[in-house]
Amino acid sequence: MTTVLAPVGEAPGTARTRAARGGRRRPSGARWWVVLAFLSPFVIGFCVFVLYPVAATLYYSLTDFQAGSYRPVQFVGLRNYRALFTQSDTFWVAVRNTLWMVVVMVPLRTAWAMFTAWVIIRVKRGRAVYRTLFFLPSMVPVVAAALSFIVLLNPVGPLNRMLGWVGINGPGWFSDPAWSKPSLVLMALWASGNVMVIFSAAMLDVPRELYEAAELDGAGTLQKFRSVTLPAISPVIFFALLTGMIYTFQYFTEAFVASSSANATSSSNDLIGYPANSLLFYSTELYRQGFAYFKTGYASAMAWLLFLVIFAATVVFIRVSRRFVHYSGGGR
Repeated sequence: MTTVLAPVGEAPGTARTRAARGGRRRPSGARWWVVLAFLSPFVIGFCVFVLYPVAATLYYSLTDFQAGSYRPVQFVGLRNYRALFTQSDTFWVAVRNTLWMVVVMVPLRTAWAMFTAWVIIRVKRGRAVYRTLFFLPSMVPVVAAALSFIVLLNPVGPLNRMLGWVGINGPGWFSDPAWSKPSLVLMALWASGNVMVIFSAAMLDVPRELYEAAELDGAGTLQKFRSVTLPAISPVIFFALLTGMIYTFQYFTEAFVASSSANATSSSNDLIGYPANSLLFYSTELYRQGFAYFKTGYASAMAWLLFLVIFAATVVFIRVSRRFVHYSGGGR
């Protein structure tokens, strides 16, 4: 054992502390370039694929830029935003269709997923099998699922033939403006297995003591679900509604495939929104303006307006949910 001798007039403990501090390895602050090298893939990717596109679309939304055009770009200020509200009829059609999907499809999909999860956890045998069967449709690629439903819901397809066997004249589904959006809702309900799994896990996590206390008070099955299950899984309900709302505001793939495949006799530009613009949603209209008509500045203004609407709706939804969402720790 090495003894550290203190200088004259200095306490022995002070010398020992200074020796230990001197023997400690200094942090490698001089090797900042190593840290930067490891961070560079993320930093470069973020700047190139996120930061630059966001800044570019904000700039383009204030110009008359058209992709592929050789004429000089002119700054037009808020003219693109004014044109959205005053000079476009299809814009308001797309807004109404999108809001219809948000108001109708999101609550129905959440309620259906919650109901199927509640039924599955009450099954005593084969619970894993039923859960797997309900979850499998959510793993099907969106395009393949949309094409399958177009075939299934064809006016002369399998479903209408089966309805005809019992004397029911089936609707036109994707070919009928009155049934096109409900057809998309049916497809969303069919593919709600991922939300169902989340609800199933949340319901299984509810303490059994709460159900036992409710049974002692004479509560029935529906009363226990309303008074015990719903408050306990309210954070999951909030999560499902919030993520579903954000996704539906950007609803694109299913509507685009359904419009393009339901009628093979029209041109590609006329197919978007078929039939009769009933499947024209905000994102499909944005796509048509930006990539079919090449109005890049106008489409950029639509993109920024969509971002602001989603951001505002999310903030309002979070604030309102504080009254209804109950967390296990008692906080909100």
